[in-house]
Amino acid sequence: MTAAQLTLAVALSLVLLPLGLAKITARPVMRRAAAHLGMSPGVYRVVGALELAAAVGLLLGPVCAPLGPAAATGLTLLMAAAAGIHLRHGDRPGRAVPAAVVGLAAVAYAGVRPFAD
Repeated sequence: MTAAQLTLAVALSLVLLPLGLAKITARPVMRRAAAHLGMSPGVYRVVGALELAAAVGLLLGPVCAPLGPAAATGLTLLMAAAAGIHLRHGDRPGRAVPAAVVGLAAVAYAGVRPFAD
């Protein structure tokens, strides 16, 4: 694992772990966010579980080579969908920026992966 990968994995995990846990435990702020986006709490819990899985996959990437890139790819797709959902529900573009930034960081993680060895 390169220093860049480690930095990205830790940074993404620090973002994804608390957000994923908050969605899974259906914290009030997350229930409001789910309602705003037209999602049931159950669907939002699935999103949270996917975020947790991505964080774990990124951190375990060095232990299991295919896991890191797979997690980064899944996270990129999840964040692209999140940005699109925010825009589709009439949120101002700035509300989609965090998802876009996380998605781009996941792309960067996957991009440095082939050069890690």
